[in-house]
Amino acid sequence: MADAAAAPPAASPAKEKKEKKEKPVKEKKEKPQGAEGGGKEGQKKESKLGIQTSKKDNFGDWYSELVVASELISYYDVSGCYILRPNAYAMWEVIQRFFDDKIKAMGVQNAYFPLFITEDVLNTEKDHVEGFAPEVAWVTKCGNTEMEKPIAIRPTSETVMYPYFAQWIRSHRDLPLRLNQWTNVVRWEFKYPTPFIRSREFLWQEGHTAFATQAEAEAEVLEVLELYRRVYEELLAVPVTKGKKSKKEQFAGAFYTTTVEAFVPETGKGIQGATSHCLGQNFSKMFNIEFETEEKTKQLAWQNSWGLTTRTIGVMIMTHSDDKGLVLPPRVAPKQLVIVPIPKASTPEDVQKAMFAKAEELKAALEAGGVRVATDYRDNYTPGWKYNYWELRGLPIRLELGPKDMENGAVVLARRDTGAKETVAWADVAARVPALLDQIQADMYTSAKQRYDDCLEKVTTWDDFMAALERRHMVLAPWADEEEVEEDVKKRSTTATAVGAKTLCIPFAQPELPEGTLCFASGKPAKNWALWGRSY
Repeated sequence: MADAAAAPPAASPAKEKKEKKEKPVKEKKEKPQGAEGGGKEGQKKESKLGIQTSKKDNFGDWYSELVVASELISYYDVSGCYILRPNAYAMWEVIQRFFDDKIKAMGVQNAYFPLFITEDVLNTEKDHVEGFAPEVAWVTKCGNTEMEKPIAIRPTSETVMYPYFAQWIRSHRDLPLRLNQWTNVVRWEFKYPTPFIRSREFLWQEGHTAFATQAEAEAEVLEVLELYRRVYEELLAVPVTKGKKSKKEQFAGAFYTTTVEAFVPETGKGIQGATSHCLGQNFSKMFNIEFETEEKTKQLAWQNSWGLTTRTIGVMIMTHSDDKGLVLPPRVAPKQLVIVPIPKASTPEDVQKAMFAKAEELKAALEAGGVRVATDYRDNYTPGWKYNYWELRGLPIRLELGPKDMENGAVVLARRDTGAKETVAWADVAARVPALLDQIQADMYTSAKQRYDDCLEKVTTWDDFMAALERRHMVLAPWADEEEVEEDVKKRSTTATAVGAKTLCIPFAQPELPEGTLCFASGKPAKNWALWGRSY
C-alpha cells in the first residue's frame, strides 16, 4: 500500500454480470476511494467513503463491494478472472515469503514447468483427469488455423511434471526429489466465481515430491500441512481444523488427502483452506517413476503434492472485515500503521511545520524497528474523512498527531480491530507500537477462534444434525465412513434454500468414540467423528 503522501507537505492526489448471490460490483462503478482529490470536488467525495452494504444483511454484496472499494481487485473482461491490485498482491507476497522460507529449510527447491499440457499426457492418469475434466480449458486454434491436437492449460501440474520425474529419477541416490513452483493455473469453473475464493485463473504454489519410502512421504504430508495451519492461524489470524478428507472428497488420483478447513460464520459455510496430498504410488505407476534400490531391485517412488492459493486472502477478508472495510492482521498488512497529522485551519504555520517534522521523525523511528508505515499529509480532506479512508483499507493502527498532541508531547494510537484509543508519549511510540501490533494479532485470532468454536456443534442424531445446519453451524458427528452414506447425507440435507452438507474433513483431533456408537445418518456402526457442513 503506497503512502498517501510520501513527504510533507503533500500535494493532493490526483461487466461483470450478476452471478447468483455473489453479485459483483460492475466495473463502471469501480473508483479508487479518495484517490482523486482537490478543492471542492475532493470534499464532496467525503460522503461516499465506506461500504454501503451490511455484512450481516447481505454477505455476498458486502464482500463484492468491499474487495473493490478497498482497492484489492478490479473486475476483468473475462468472467471469473480478476486483477490483483498492489494491496492484494503485497499480502500474497507476505504469505509467499513465509512459506517459501519454510519449505526451502526443509530441502524443497523452486522450479518452473510450462503452462501447456498435451492431450495424451493429460489422459495418462484416468481418475485424475476425470476429476478435472469439466474445468480444463483447451487451446484449439493458432491464429485462424485449427490446431491438429488441442493443448490443455494446466489445471494442476502432476501430468506436466511427472514425465520428467521419470527421466530424472533412476537411482535411490536421486531421491528425495522435492520441487515447488509459484505459478498460476486455470480451472474453468462455472460455479459462481467469487474474487479470491473461486476464480478461473488463480495464483498458487504447488509442491511435488518423490521419496523412496512411504514413511518419508507421509512425514512430509503432515509437515507441509502444519505450515498451512501456520499460514492461516499465525499470519492471517484465521482458525482452521486439520484433518483428512473422506474418500469422496479427496484429490483425484490421491492415496489420501489432508486439509485445513476454515469456516465463515456469516454464511454458515466451510471453506477448504489448503491441501496436502499423499499420492502413494498411483502416479509413479502411471508415469513409470521407478528407481534402483541399494539392493539393486526396482521400486516405484512414493509421491506427494500440496498446494496453497490466493484463496487465503479471501478467507481472511471474510473472517475479519466489517462494515467499515478491511480489518487486516498486522503480520500480513502491507502497511501496519498510518500517521495522520491533523492541523486545524487556525494552526500557525510554524506549528504545522513542526507537526510534519515530528511525523517524519516518528515514521523513521518506527520503520527502524521494522514497522511498515504510511503517512497522510493531504490537506484537502477532513481528519474524519481520512480516518474512514484508512479504515476502509484495514490498516491495524492509526497514529493521530494534532495541535494538543504537539503541546503534550504525545500521540493518539487508534486500533482498527476494536476502535480502542490510547495516548502515548513520543519517547514511547517506537516501543509501544510493535507491542500493540503483537497484541492486535493475538486478539484477532482469539476473537475469530471464539466465533469459530461457537459455530461448532457435536451431535449424534439426524434431527440434531439438521437443526445445527439450520443454525448455519458446522457439525461434528459419528459416521460409518462410507461414500454411500455421504452421498445420502448430501441429498437428504438439501433444502429449497441451501445446498446439501458434506464432510469437510475427518479431524485429526478425534473425540472418544464409545463402543457401540452408531452413525448419525445410517445407523451403521460408526468408525470415526467427521466434521460436516455446507461449503463453498
